[in-house]
Amino acid sequence: MKAELLSILQARFEKNMQRHKGTAWPDVQARLEAHPAALKSLQAMEDTGGEPDVIGYDEATGRYAFCDCSAESPSGRRSLCFDREALESRKENRPEGSAIDAAAAMGVELLTDEQYRALQQLGEFDSKTSSWIRTPDDVRSLGGALFCDRRYGRVFVYHNGAQSYYAARGFRGTLVV
Repeated sequence: MKAELLSILQARFEKNMQRHKGTAWPDVQARLEAHPAALKSLQAMEDTGGEPDVIGYDEATGRYAFCDCSAESPSGRRSLCFDREALESRKENRPEGSAIDAAAAMGVELLTDEQYRALQQLGEFDSKTSSWIRTPDDVRSLGGALFCDRRYGRVFVYHNGAQSYYAARGFRGTLVV
C-alpha cells in the first residue's frame, strides 16, 4: 500500500510541477518515509477522492504542505455538516457526519480562507462544488460556518448555517509534513 501511494503521489507531483516549482520528488519522498503517520493521512485523502499534492515548502522547517487538489470538492467527503455541534443540533435528516470530525479522523485540517485562495492561484478548483473552510469563532458562535467556491472566474467566501449539508459541498484538507 505504501509503495502504491508513493507511486500515485509521485505521478501527480510530476504531472503538476506548476504547484511546487523548485521542489524535487526524492526530497518529498524522503520526508514522507520519515513520517509514517503522514502517509496514513495522505492515503485517507486519496481514498476519499482528494488527489493530494505538494503545494508548498517551508525552507526554515524543511516541511512540505500537501492539499487536496481534486478539481471538485473530494467526492468521498461531501454531504457533511460543519462540526459535531451542528450535527447534534439536527433533529431530522441528519448527515452521516461533520467536516471537522472527518478531517480530525484523517489527521488533516480544513483550509483557511487564505489557504483556499492560495490554492486557487495554482489552478481552478470547485467550479461545480463548494468546500467548507475553517470558520472564525465569532461566526461559529452565532451558528454559522464558512465555505468557498470558484464561480465567474472569482473565488467566493459564503456563509451558511453550520448544520446545513449539500451533496455538492465537502471539504479540502491540508497536511504539513
